[in-house]
Amino acid sequence: MTTVQTVVAPHTRSDDVPSRIVFREGELPSDPWVALEQGADPAERVRVLRRAHQTFTEAGTVPRPVRAVVADSWRRSAQAGVGPDGTASVELTDADLGAYRSEHPLARVMPLFRELMGTFAADGEHLLAVCDAHGRLLWVEGHAATRRQAGRMNFVPGARWAESAVGTNAPGTAVALDRPVQVFAAEHFIRRVQPWTCAAAPVHDPRTGRVLGAVDITGGDGLAHPHSLGFVQAVARAAESHLALLAPEGPQAEMPELTALGRDEARLVTAGRGIRLSRRHSEILVLLARHPEGLTGDELLCALYEDESVTPVTLRVELARLRGALGPGLLASRPYRLTVPVESDVSVVERRLAAGAVTAAVAAYTGPLLPASQAPAVVRLRHRLADGLRAALIDGHDPDLLADWAHTPWGEDDLDVWRALAAVRPTAAIRARLASLEQELTAPSGWSRRELSR
Repeated sequence: MTTVQTVVAPHTRSDDVPSRIVFREGELPSDPWVALEQGADPAERVRVLRRAHQTFTEAGTVPRPVRAVVADSWRRSAQAGVGPDGTASVELTDADLGAYRSEHPLARVMPLFRELMGTFAADGEHLLAVCDAHGRLLWVEGHAATRRQAGRMNFVPGARWAESAVGTNAPGTAVALDRPVQVFAAEHFIRRVQPWTCAAAPVHDPRTGRVLGAVDITGGDGLAHPHSLGFVQAVARAAESHLALLAPEGPQAEMPELTALGRDEARLVTAGRGIRLSRRHSEILVLLARHPEGLTGDELLCALYEDESVTPVTLRVELARLRGALGPGLLASRPYRLTVPVESDVSVVERRLAAGAVTAAVAAYTGPLLPASQAPAVVRLRHRLADGLRAALIDGHDPDLLADWAHTPWGEDDLDVWRALAAVRPTAAIRARLASLEQELTAPSGWSRRELSR
């Protein structure tokens, strides 16, 4: 802690003339994820970035020396319909915010965040911020005057700072890319955020590897130092280690957890160990987790195989292999069933959707269920889950949630969602993408996208 504070000297937020940063001999080498290379003049870099930002917002091109990570983020921001003069919206307040924070996994490591970063933030006139996997700020703490200044741009608990909502920023971009990132001054997409500098790192569930959110340090240009990025990354890793130690506590920690969304091979965490399942075993476990009462051999055959010539012997062989992979006692027969309840990410999405918690359901949905699976029952479940989410998004008319879905690999060609997004956020980029999709839909069969573009 002392080392970091002596390296990253406290700076207040700066507007037009950031203070000069001096790098010592032998500092960290140039890194594309670090905002300023050794010896760079922050004031000059700010002027260059502001010109580049203006060029991009007016002409759509990114001139040098904008970093590739920032250029890509600017393009994603524009495609999501974010305007450079926009602002963050506050989605949760008061009791709703308190209830959501208390149930969030990162609440368990907030004392650790405060211990490691609290004094640094307060003494340096910086802010410690923590967001969820959807880019929503859960905690913003630190220097009182800096908090008031940040409040003017809605950098407050409950505000949505996803990249698709407010453009390039460290916490939102860190969860979008799932890696630590530093954003300096005019690298921010929204102009009112450009006087600030921030560094953030994602925090993962140590058992499933899923992104839980990000920890961020926000303040003045002093945070553009390479060590601030390493600092938040080290804090994120410490939080993951702490969560791993806390995992055995509580009754739910003993329940096996199945992760099958967005991956061709599911992962089961049971008895403190992670098991990567084959595609067929993934399908079997997904179906058995949904049917705690069990399934007969004939029912499993119909659910797994389109080919009616597949024999029960083939299924029994697969189940014997699965039993060996899971270990003794978890898979029973007559009927085939799991001997303990298994929590799956599919059931989490379904419960949240049924409760009307659309934002939470979308946050838990990390992609289609076992996308490569052709098992009839899995295909039906995959479509049912995705269609339910899409319908809720379209009915909800929330531009940020629609944009999040539309800019995922599974939503980039979703015409209905793009139409709904264009209705509530009719930017030029969104209208252009919608027109392209509609043209593809009405084009003669067999035409390529290249022919359509002509």
